[in-house]
Amino acid sequence: MGVPGRWLQVVLAIALGGLFALTGTPHAQGLSPRQQAGQRVIYSYPGLTPPQSLLDRIRAGEAAGVIFFGENISGSAQIAGVIKQLDDANAQSPVHAPLLLMTDQEGGQVRRLPGEPTLSEKQVGQAADPPAAATQAGTGAGQNLKGVGMNVNLAPVLDVYRQEGDFDDHYGRSYSKNPAEVAALGEAFVRAQQQTGVAATAKHFPGLGSAATDQNTDTAPVTLDVPLQTLRNVDETPYPAAFSAGVKLVMVSWATYPALDRAHPAGLSPAVVRQELRQRLGFAGVTITDALEAGSLQAFGTTGQRAVAAASAGMDLILCSARDVAQGDEAADALVSAVQSGGLDQADFTAAVDRVSALRNGL
Repeated sequence: MGVPGRWLQVVLAIALGGLFALTGTPHAQGLSPRQQAGQRVIYSYPGLTPPQSLLDRIRAGEAAGVIFFGENISGSAQIAGVIKQLDDANAQSPVHAPLLLMTDQEGGQVRRLPGEPTLSEKQVGQAADPPAAATQAGTGAGQNLKGVGMNVNLAPVLDVYRQEGDFDDHYGRSYSKNPAEVAALGEAFVRAQQQTGVAATAKHFPGLGSAATDQNTDTAPVTLDVPLQTLRNVDETPYPAAFSAGVKLVMVSWATYPALDRAHPAGLSPAVVRQELRQRLGFAGVTITDALEAGSLQAFGTTGQRAVAAASAGMDLILCSARDVAQGDEAADALVSAVQSGGLDQADFTAAVDRVSALRNGL
């Protein structure tokens, strides 16, 4: 006599040592401390072949996902094979949820996969029918990523650029100088892409549109001294539209905004993440950092110290994109130590893990 499926699920969950809801959603309380921390870390790796250490982390249920860069991809068939390898490792994990498998497929110059979307955001904004072009770009991005097994796109950029040739405009990464236009086109992209089953990420909150050409947070600290009224009426304007479209993630900028917090880059600032993004604008989805190794964080300590500061500020996912599995391990180990020492609140940590789990199970 067979065990009824519902009871079998319970038996398997107990056997695996985890406490799972009958939906299959893992609860943070049922995971080991290292597994809990791993649910908040996105790993990266060098070259075309994922190392054994990454596969081991995934099998152990100690990684939320992986970000892919150009150096990881030689073609669609190759990266699809890598993703199958990662998925096979994840199938052996005690955390029964899809990995977050992501890349930057914005369009134009910023694409990691060949193919759609071929238009940059600037070209979408200049198209004969911009909303149709944004919809096509979102659909194309989603179908392209889904075709190789990815499920998260770190796009669209919702920055409202200010002048020709500035940081965003130089690479065609902004739809428009008009915040209402950026809001409408970003919303269209999000809706279209997420209909394909690939989660969208609105970035870079609260906005990099005022950055000059040489103000790149990847390489050096950036301060954007924008008045609070401008920040809210221009830079943040596209975000509520993306929220209404159901955008799953928001990436927070590494620039410093003195109008909100003079002392910390946005992604390390509770005033930006918890108050401005969560409380004032009402975002309830998953927050994700920009690259943890960014030059803009050079004054903020080690990888571990940055990861703890980001989690303390309210960031759910820590993006370790230095193409080094050890970076992700260092971040996760620091999170474990901070929770165990009381440096991070356990209830807040659990809530972040549960938001990530809900995202993973919804893909």
